[in-house]
Amino acid sequence: MEIGKLIEDRAGSQIVSASGDMPVREAIALLAAKRIGAIPVMNGDAVIGIFSERDVVYRLADEGEVCLTRPLAEVMTAPPISVKPTNTVLDALALMTKRRIRHLPVIDGDAMCGFISIGDLVKARLDEIEHEAEALRTYIQTA
Repeated sequence: MEIGKLIEDRAGSQIVSASGDMPVREAIALLAAKRIGAIPVMNGDAVIGIFSERDVVYRLADEGEVCLTRPLAEVMTAPPISVKPTNTVLDALALMTKRRIRHLPVIDGDAMCGFISIGDLVKARLDEIEHEAEALRTYIQTA
């Protein structure tokens, strides 16, 4: 399955994001309020980085609470690793495993059209496997 198929029912306007000048403290509040683990950091329509729970933990460990007043552009993970809508779910899972990340922006041309998590990909893969198993059961029963 292609990533584009996975995100086709999602509205791009529903993607929670932040600007690079947002203070870390506000971004943490946004993550908590939305119950999400990461957000793309934007400069206009361009994704310039990803801010995640890991970024918070690493910065707090290194700098203490002074990092909470810094802008996201100074603490985010950059450059962002991304996928295209034409990449497959398995391609994205392999990339996430190799790079040890859990979120990917989906970039079509120069614009972000989606933001996926490893949970989205695992669910899609499990649904695909279940569909294949059901098709095999039906085939065996009718053969």
